Amino acid sequence: MVITCWGSRGSIPVSGKEYIKYGGDTTCMVIHTTSDDIIIVDAGTGIRRLGNHLIEQNRYHYNFLLTHGHWDHLMGFPFFKPLFLSRTEIHMHRAPFHKKFMQSMFSKVMAPPNFPVRYSDLKAKIVWKEGHPAEFTIGSATVVPIPISHPNTGKGYKFIEDGKSFVFITDNELGFVHPGGLPFQNYVDFCRGADLLIHDGEYIPEEYGRLIEWGHSTYTDALELAFQAGVKRLGLFHLNQERTDDQVDAIVAACRSIIAKRGQSLECFAVGRDMTFTL
Repeated sequence: MVITCWGSRGSIPVSGKEYIKYGGDTTCMVIHTTSDDIIIVDAGTGIRRLGNHLIEQNRYHYNFLLTHGHWDHLMGFPFFKPLFLSRTEIHMHRAPFHKKFMQSMFSKVMAPPNFPVRYSDLKAKIVWKEGHPAEFTIGSATVVPIPISHPNTGKGYKFIEDGKSFVFITDNELGFVHPGGLPFQNYVDFCRGADLLIHDGEYIPEEYGRLIEWGHSTYTDALELAFQAGVKRLGLFHLNQERTDDQVDAIVAACRSIIAKRGQSLECFAVGRDMTFTL
């Protein structure tokens, strides 16, 4: 599988010379499977550029998964150009959310006075996929969801294909169990042995005390998760909207120092726009 990041910023998009390296778009990830299926995860502002790219590539059939319904993961949806083309077909995988959750979220984004074009005016064919709350397949990939520890709940996902596994868990607070969330050990078990783990690492330890229960993890907790789960690569995600490129680089350097002191071989980096990973 090939994984591409189209946006990794948390909470709100940002711009400016201090955000060039990692980008300012909010969450949007894409997985291309060996069966040539396209899986889009979340519709943050990064999905705007993705839509332009897919049209350039003459690709109009996609699968879509949602981690949760907070604004930064939905705000790009109305600007996804393929939605306005009749040749587009999107398979929306509802599960593991309840039946009308996703329709409600997307229609609210486009409801007056939020947006001038209504959800009902979209030209794309949207197919709502039912069932499979525990494990399901999209082409050659197996998808396994897990509850996240975050206000209003949500899901992380594991993608398994050809003996390789990619785990994507954003907006997950490892230091606090929210209603519907899970204890730390459950995430360790879920991530165990992953070839690539991309996990929320928004906060630095010094600021976490005043931000506990906001739904995000420190980079040190994400690193500890990677250690205990024995993953091969860790990408820090949901980069804070105030965190400059230099500050993100400092976090990565701190992680690499901890890894070296513990004698581990883990590869750690911060996830930025347009990064691509092949498993």
